[in-house]
Amino acid sequence: MTATQGDLAALSRFIFRAPRWYASVGFALLIAAVTGVAAFDSRFLLEDAWQGVFFIGIPTLAASVLTPWVDRRLDGQLTPNRASLLALFCELVTVGLLTLAAVVVVVSDPLPLLPPLGQGFVFDVLLVALASIFAVRLFVSMAVSGHRLLWAVVPASIQTLAGGLLLFVYSGTMTYLEIGGPLTRSYLSRPEQAPEAFSAFVPGDFVVLAVICALYAASTWLFLVIIDQPWKRSLGVSVLEFIRGFIGHIAEGSRELEDFFEQLGEEAVVPVTVLSFRRTTEDGTRGTEKARFVLPMIHPGPMGEIGGGNLPQRVAASTEGLGFPPHATAGHDFNLVTEREVDTVIDAANRAAERVEYAERATASQQVTRGEVGVLAQAFGDDALLVTSYAPNYADDVDYAVGLSAAAEARAGGLREAMVVDAHNSNNGLSGPDLGHVTPGSQRSFDMLGAARTVGIELGDAPRQRLRLGVAWDRTDWTPTDGIGPLGVRVAVVEAGEQRTAYVLVDGNNMEPGLRDTLVDAITSHVDAAEVMTTDTHIVNTIEADNQVGAAIDHEELEALVVGLVDRAVADLEPVVGGMASEQARVTVFGNDRTETLASHANAMISMGGALAAAFVIGVTAVSVLVFFLA
Repeated sequence: MTATQGDLAALSRFIFRAPRWYASVGFALLIAAVTGVAAFDSRFLLEDAWQGVFFIGIPTLAASVLTPWVDRRLDGQLTPNRASLLALFCELVTVGLLTLAAVVVVVSDPLPLLPPLGQGFVFDVLLVALASIFAVRLFVSMAVSGHRLLWAVVPASIQTLAGGLLLFVYSGTMTYLEIGGPLTRSYLSRPEQAPEAFSAFVPGDFVVLAVICALYAASTWLFLVIIDQPWKRSLGVSVLEFIRGFIGHIAEGSRELEDFFEQLGEEAVVPVTVLSFRRTTEDGTRGTEKARFVLPMIHPGPMGEIGGGNLPQRVAASTEGLGFPPHATAGHDFNLVTEREVDTVIDAANRAAERVEYAERATASQQVTRGEVGVLAQAFGDDALLVTSYAPNYADDVDYAVGLSAAAEARAGGLREAMVVDAHNSNNGLSGPDLGHVTPGSQRSFDMLGAARTVGIELGDAPRQRLRLGVAWDRTDWTPTDGIGPLGVRVAVVEAGEQRTAYVLVDGNNMEPGLRDTLVDAITSHVDAAEVMTTDTHIVNTIEADNQVGAAIDHEELEALVVGLVDRAVADLEPVVGGMASEQARVTVFGNDRTETLASHANAMISMGGALAAAFVIGVTAVSVLVFFLA
């Protein structure tokens, strides 16, 4: 990935799951009670807590209950969990602003150069807080539910209206109005049951609140229009759809973000290559499948379990034998747009597995170095497995076109099929401008093509010998937080004649510099040749964008585990037959340059959007102050 794509992938650190609605509501009521104890001064502590729950918690509760109901009636998508989390956030905003106002009043009171602000300042801040949470809710309502401004106002105003209504009733504002009779005033005018300070509110304050809310609504709409224009011009989609999908994913684990990616996607035809090994029985017939390498030429991204982020685990789970899903030569432009596309890839892999022509003999593995790239290759009958690595130098993804060309160069030596794997095993994180991406026309790409042609010729002429295979697997106790996915560490040891070659696959996203070389050195004291690969699973990137293998775990522990698995695989050696076949899968991927465009727009929106939002906040705050002075 590029640095720009790395910044986009770093958004995955914000992924979380919204708590259940009752947890959010319960916490909101607790915060309201604590705030009541701090803010009110009645005779009893419990009475203070109750007033906090009533005047602060009730609007939050009303927003939690009524918002999803109203929003759904307008064909929106706010769920109870999302609505409750939003209401809780808005309550915290209100409490925070009021606390800040109280601190300002206390600090400014003894200053001789400033007039005392008093309780009136706190009430002015309360009006600003009610208008602010209306703006926040309006933004979220438009982003998540896709309402136009006028429709979004309805669910967005619930919390502010509930708070304003309580102020209206318990401040005694009704006494200023010559409307209604005794019955109406008994329900809509209850100043004697509220803190005395509430009596400072007058009808004009509610007019000011309405004016400020209208101002904030217009500012929110203008802000969204400004940041949306680049997306519509360049990508033909709205940034609100991206925000809606992202919020849906972090709050509910929904697939709305995939729906957004699907609008950007392009159809692509990708090869899916399978290398299968089957046991042989005493009578010479084929037995059960022992192991299967599956290499679809797509990228397991973009992040988490979105799109093809969980591709390695899905592929491994679909195989009869122990599944090995190494990283293909493809970058982020070949991310699957939805998880549904993984089924298409697995179907193609199963079709390929049915067409495999098995051979009883294999060549010894060959190692070829050209420039920065090293290739470990081995032929099984007329088919070959090529594992490419740029270690100890740094590299990330190999471009799709480079991988296709390398496979063609290998076949030029007389091979029938060639599976070209990107070992993806040495990188320095997200430092630098390009992160070692291997692109067409680069010296690295020509090094790979030359090495593939050389090894293809050598394997075509190499003698074939009896084939044996042993496998071992450890799920490990490490988790995605540690940079290790659910497939753990898998090892296949191939014995051809007297030579043994170990293929180690770690379920992670690239490796810390130097770790691959340490592991290979340790393994080759037990076998003749070895290579260490990663799956490039993006499950681990829900923690951070560059959560590489070895960044969070002890290298010596991993080395001991890998060496132990190699020994177990050697002990598991038995006669097998092996062969390879390919099928094509027609899938929807991000498409050429779409990932970079999306990443640049998203990063620009985050960096510039923050500054633009700050400018809007300063502007509307200044206008709000002017409104208070005029009122």
